Amino acid sequence: MARVLGIDPGERRIGLALSDETGLLARPLQVLPRRSLQAAIAAIADLVQREGAEAVVVGLPVSLSGQLGPQAQRSLRFAEALRRQLAVPVHTWNEQYTTVEAQRRLREAGRRWKDRAQMVDAVAAAVLLQDYLDARR
Repeated sequence: MARVLGIDPGERRIGLALSDETGLLARPLQVLPRRSLQAAIAAIADLVQREGAEAVVVGLPVSLSGQLGPQAQRSLRFAEALRRQLAVPVHTWNEQYTTVEAQRRLREAGRRWKDRAQMVDAVAAAVLLQDYLDARR
């Protein structure tokens, strides 16, 4: 396996995480402000190239009932826009509870509320990416 970029797309921010070279461990990378779809896609394309990512995983917020609500539909459109621009495979992955888990981890690590607010999207991306990597093994 190789490097994989994980994306937690939100309406205001986009959390990014990256796996190690072996594709075993995910780590939070950064948070992009969501200004426009084109700017986000360009920044992600640059990151994929710079980091040598060979695949991208986009979080898909599936409801408890298994339905794809409005946010899931936005995530699917985002993933499709990435597929049109990137030369690497783009997958979607259920991101149910990733933000809750990210907040819990940051709280347990003793992070202040302000720090948690700035980091939670990248940590949520790492949680979903780790789940994806673990399932692929």
